[in-house]
Amino acid sequence: MKSFELKYGCNPNQKPASIYMEDGGNLPIRILNGRPGYINFLDAFNSWQLVKELKEATGLPCATSFKHVSPTSAAVALPLSPALKRACFVDDVPGLEDSPLACAYARARGTDRMCSFGDWVALSDVCDLTTANLIRREVSDGVIAPGYVPEALAVLKGKRGGNYNVVEIDPDYVPAEQEKKMVYGITFEQGRNNFRIDRTLLERIVTAKKELPEEAVRDLILSLITLKYTQSNSVCYAVGGQAIGVGAGQQSRIHCTRLAGSKADTWFLRQCEKVLSLPFRSDIPRPTRDNVIDGYINKNEEDVCTEGNWQKYFTARPEPLGDEEARKYLDGISGVSLGSDAFFPFGDNIERAHKSGVSYVAEPGGSIRDDDVIATCDKYGMVMAFTGMRLFHH
Repeated sequence: MKSFELKYGCNPNQKPASIYMEDGGNLPIRILNGRPGYINFLDAFNSWQLVKELKEATGLPCATSFKHVSPTSAAVALPLSPALKRACFVDDVPGLEDSPLACAYARARGTDRMCSFGDWVALSDVCDLTTANLIRREVSDGVIAPGYVPEALAVLKGKRGGNYNVVEIDPDYVPAEQEKKMVYGITFEQGRNNFRIDRTLLERIVTAKKELPEEAVRDLILSLITLKYTQSNSVCYAVGGQAIGVGAGQQSRIHCTRLAGSKADTWFLRQCEKVLSLPFRSDIPRPTRDNVIDGYINKNEEDVCTEGNWQKYFTARPEPLGDEEARKYLDGISGVSLGSDAFFPFGDNIERAHKSGVSYVAEPGGSIRDDDVIATCDKYGMVMAFTGMRLFHH
């Protein structure tokens, strides 16, 4: 297939629209089901790059959930604890551990469930039946993978009334070294960002504390690769082999850190027993549960615990999660890794990161206030590596 005609571009008024190879060659994909759109393909090709690179860096199957050209999360294939299964809504899946890819997908899709609503999925490996069954029950626009076993493809083809977008990509495809895009009729050209992210990027440790455990190395690499395909400015919190808070597209670094930190906090609080034990009515659908849990944790305008309101969702009125109770729970968390796609200009970013259990940091360095940032890390006994490499993505 040399080209594919799209229904429209970013918006319905932007016609005609298509994807094709500039050199006239064949596209490196096959559309196995559905009719993906312009934004679908932007998500598909960005997300595929992420999982392909993450698999190469870690050697583990991995998955990501993308929404509007940024990842909501990315994860590698590690087993899930019982609490994590409950928080990801996969505690009812028998034999989950038999599929490493399904474990990676469960982590990635279960991290930021509100932002993943209507997402695009990318899988590093051939999609198996367990993974397809997990995808089937989530609200999602499509999936890209290097292949699908027949049973998995049959399941995915039945999703969304038979219109679910399923794309197969050639895993051996190598893009051109130069890339182009057009803005306002003007063509931009640059070298493709082929910078390799691996453990050597973490060798320049600038803090008093130097010890970087293998788990932190893995999580910092995951964080940095996630940032490489996130709209900048961006920071990423990661722990346990998954990105748990992505702050994408903010003009201010501290707003990135606050946004991603608040997502990480919500992720941790989803795993506390009070949240896991919320007495939901059996007829409450999964997306509504996600919204209610977020409202319960963050106490939004519609307090789900108030009289006359809780009956909509619960079989019994739940006890609210108090601010002091939540803070005490979060204060017991440590070992989180934080990556940044550009330098931290002030120590306030580290102060905010500390509140979400960050112990390890990777950032390019190069600010005139590097000494202040390093001193703030030392204040909390953090380990920070200067990577020397910016990872902007636009």
